[in-house]
Amino acid sequence: METSGSDAGATSGAKVLVIDDSNTIRRSAEIFLRQGGHEVVLAEDGFDALAKVNDHDPELIFCDILMPRLDGYQTCAIIKRNPRFAHVPVIMLSSKDGLFDKARGRMVGSEDYLTKPFTKEQLLRAVESYRRGTT
Repeated sequence: METSGSDAGATSGAKVLVIDDSNTIRRSAEIFLRQGGHEVVLAEDGFDALAKVNDHDPELIFCDILMPRLDGYQTCAIIKRNPRFAHVPVIMLSSKDGLFDKARGRMVGSEDYLTKPFTKEQLLRAVESYRRGTT
């Protein structure tokens, strides 16, 4: 991925990290977010994501719950425990729309929950609402 030396034009789009073990979900999210003018970083699992969070400083993270090696709850908890990234909103992604999953996501520090398959509008609305609502 190419990074330019100047970040002067970075005010329009957010830098978003998408963590999902499904190539299809990653690609869909990337296409939708790029169409919305955002910069996208992709990670296939929690371990990959932890390195990329450190390298890319995302403004927002979408994180799948069910992943091999390190699941979404563990990944979110590790990100939130790091003072450097504790403020970064994490939105959990899951194919299940369960109350338990939403509650467990909040317990590890996630701000919201999107059910897969998501639409372009849902994804972009989530990015906009968390960019405006940053504390």
